[in-house]
Amino acid sequence: MTAAILFILVLVLLFLGVPVAVALGLSSILIIAFFSADSMSSVALQLFTASQNYTLLAIPFFVLASAFMSTGGVANRIIRFAIAAVGSFRGGLAMASVLACMLFAALSGSSPATVVAIGTIAIAGMRQVGYSKEFASGVIANAGTLGILIPPSIVMVVYSAATDVSVGRMFLAGVIPGIVAGLMLMIAIYVMARYKNLPAEPWKGVHELVEGGKQAGWGMFLIIIILGGIYGGVFTPTEAAAVAAVYAFFVAIFIYRDMGPMKGIPWVSETDSDSRRVGFSATVYGLAFFFVWMILSFFATADSETVTLAHRFWVGVILSVAITIAYALWRGTGGVSALPSYLTAGFPVWGRNFGLMGRNFLRAFFNEETRKVMVDASRTTIMLMFIIVNALLFAHVLTGERIPQSIAETMIGIGFNWFTFLIAVNVLLLIGGQFMEPSGLLLIVAPVVFPIAMELGVDPVHLGIIMVVNMEIGMITPPIGLNLFVTSGITGMSLMQVVKAALPFVAVLFVFLILVTYLPALSTTLPYALMGPEIVTR
Repeated sequence: MTAAILFILVLVLLFLGVPVAVALGLSSILIIAFFSADSMSSVALQLFTASQNYTLLAIPFFVLASAFMSTGGVANRIIRFAIAAVGSFRGGLAMASVLACMLFAALSGSSPATVVAIGTIAIAGMRQVGYSKEFASGVIANAGTLGILIPPSIVMVVYSAATDVSVGRMFLAGVIPGIVAGLMLMIAIYVMARYKNLPAEPWKGVHELVEGGKQAGWGMFLIIIILGGIYGGVFTPTEAAAVAAVYAFFVAIFIYRDMGPMKGIPWVSETDSDSRRVGFSATVYGLAFFFVWMILSFFATADSETVTLAHRFWVGVILSVAITIAYALWRGTGGVSALPSYLTAGFPVWGRNFGLMGRNFLRAFFNEETRKVMVDASRTTIMLMFIIVNALLFAHVLTGERIPQSIAETMIGIGFNWFTFLIAVNVLLLIGGQFMEPSGLLLIVAPVVFPIAMELGVDPVHLGIIMVVNMEIGMITPPIGLNLFVTSGITGMSLMQVVKAALPFVAVLFVFLILVTYLPALSTTLPYALMGPEIVTR
């Protein structure tokens, strides 16, 4: 009886237009007040306990990192690299848009941010070379959903907070399904491109691929910092999120200069001589290699007792010097005798840029664009945290009233097994995803289905990926599909036009959902190979 009243209260409040967080919190308080033996003081205690959840601290940092990386410059660089990699296939620009969404997803952890950052540029580019607006919009709306599947994913952090499943295992579990989903979308695009005779970009050679990789490298290195730090045992996921936020700020303001007081000022000016350009570039490659070497070697040898900091440092110095000299000899003229003049010629460029950064260092923190990014990230964080805290109160009521256990006993009693249970979960989430935002829906459903799944022997990490994939599809199905609204906003198309454009690719994601649901190895192979199985205490 209590379970029925609780769910009816939540549904009635939601249909009345009450915000998700208020619907969950108010329903929980009413149940505790009138139907539960629990004390009202438990509400305050639970809200306080939820707000102290260490895992949830990762969310504001990932949101902030996503906000700094969601600049046109980062997206442009990623798209250039993606076009160089796959653009020469039939339908290559659309395939490159999917690859760009996959890469940006690994920086942002957010689906709408991926659609906005990549879609704003990619849709216009596809239109220019002959793609229809509908086809381009459908590709971006669907590829953008990978933002919550490819790690780091904010939705995965929310699932982990709701179920106490390891965030690290969830991130690893999303890698293979994310790649498979991206490849399935690319294959579908290629088949449609052959049928519609869509254009292919000319192959620009390995040089363009390397140049694109260099331009996007600083942004994509964030992926290595997050995942390498977590699985190298250097960071917890929450600490990795904090490092990611600081790194994203540094890259956006000081390296790419896409925002802030140094916006638009290049590192090398047009008046610099060729010798200065060569000398500066040589030292940049040497220092960049040293930076990457020290980080990656630290991740790789963190548990080693024989490899010390001094060993890594001197190996890095030797290799970096070798790279610097090799580049100067390759690009310069005059041979070895001209090497000192080339290397010293780059010093004024370094001096000019360090002086510029020194003069603008404090201004970078208080710049109008920086303030806007911080405010936007804060708004998103407050919204998410308010939903999560109330959802955890809802989960507390479910647990206290033993509602999931009662449902599990009923389902087992009428003959449900893991196979039929997962069908029921998919149907529930697909219907709910049409009407609710992913984090809110997941926080309502996860506390209910998680204990049942454990009783039926479903792997907790596998269940998490199934739920995330359902959230993906929910983001591109009307009437509340968030990606549909975002795509409509950046293209000027009506919502129904975007829905029709997205439908062929939604069918691909449905096939992908079936694969993920009934091939657990897609989700569990990588996390359990590197971190071992998830231990759940009942």
